[in-house]
Amino acid sequence: MTGNRNPLINGLLKLHITLCLIFIFTPIAGSFVFSLNSDRFPSLPLGSFSTEWYRLIWEDPLVWAGFFNTLLVGACVAAIATLLGFGGAYTDFRYKFFGKPVYLALALLPPTIPVVIMGLAMLAFLSRVSLSGNVISVIIAHGVMCSPFAMAIIRLRLSQMDPDLEAAAWNLGGNEWVTMRHVIIPFTKPAIYAALFITMAVSFDEFAVAWFVSGLNETLPVKVLGFLQGQVSPRINAIGSLAFVSSISFIVIAQILMRNPESKPS
Repeated sequence: MTGNRNPLINGLLKLHITLCLIFIFTPIAGSFVFSLNSDRFPSLPLGSFSTEWYRLIWEDPLVWAGFFNTLLVGACVAAIATLLGFGGAYTDFRYKFFGKPVYLALALLPPTIPVVIMGLAMLAFLSRVSLSGNVISVIIAHGVMCSPFAMAIIRLRLSQMDPDLEAAAWNLGGNEWVTMRHVIIPFTKPAIYAALFITMAVSFDEFAVAWFVSGLNETLPVKVLGFLQGQVSPRINAIGSLAFVSSISFIVIAQILMRNPESKPS
């Protein structure tokens, strides 16, 4: 009975996964299709093939301003979050101390907080220190949100490391900084690169917290939200398609790096 049941269960699981993927990616595929449709409103049957909406966003200075803000924020957040995540992950790997479970719980907490609450909290804090409404405020807010992702990725890599490697390096005359440079960082390098791409992807897509703290320095997702509030524009499909391609590219690169530990960007 067990032998006959397993193929059926496997088939049902594959069908379930396929249906979930179709449910998730059908709206995204629809956005791609309508971004190349000449009709102003998304409707069937489709009009003729057109790249007009891509041309309009290419010529829109507001879109370019949002894109550069998004790129600047994403690059800074990736560097800051990965640095903080590496420090948190190494602290967990290297040291044993009282209250360590609480430390880990607090360090990994931000992604579990509802974005509205996080946005209001960051707005209140940044307003108190006169940083609200600047690009730096978005970098700080996204850094708080993204650091746990980097920490989780690097923790996973460090958990695969033999703790005796550090002791062996110390016995050979290396101090803690030399060991960090020649043992820890090379071993975790694939995870560090993966964390950079994952945190950039998360920052690139996040709009709720950025909407609260960005002021006039809006990122591209916040610009899209503004377009939606004003009028239904086919440009949204074009922007969304490009944003999806960018984000999924970061995630794919991160997955490749995690699956191939020896690979690294040239």
